[in-house]
Amino acid sequence: QVQLVESGGGLVQAGGSLRLSCAASGRTISTYCMGWFRQAPGKEREFVAAISWSGAVTYYADSVKGRFTISRDNAKNTVYLQMNSLKPEDTAVYYCAASNTPVFSSVDVTTTLRYDSWGRGTQVTVSS
Repeated sequence: QVQLVESGGGLVQAGGSLRLSCAASGRTISTYCMGWFRQAPGKEREFVAAISWSGAVTYYADSVKGRFTISRDNAKNTVYLQMNSLKPEDTAVYYCAASNTPVFSSVDVTTTLRYDSWGRGTQVTVSS
């Protein structure tokens, strides 16, 4: 099983930017579909973005489309989430997730059940 560690979270003012990183270890993620999810206090964990094993295909939640960009560097075994134009409603713990099913479907990449491994999360707080 792959181990995932997120980093890059913090406190930022509305309109600002953050770049999250997800470093994988234990095995290469070059054949894995990767995703980012987030969970705000008292809310369900929700899908943010996903990327295919090659990086050629990406998919975003409507709430972040045009503001967030997911990318990956398979040589570094790392996935990124660039977050721009942050809003207070983006405040949450952000989790990285890995799926060893390489097929990329915009339907099931949004579900937590698709993913086999999860990081512990990194806190993102956006002040107004």
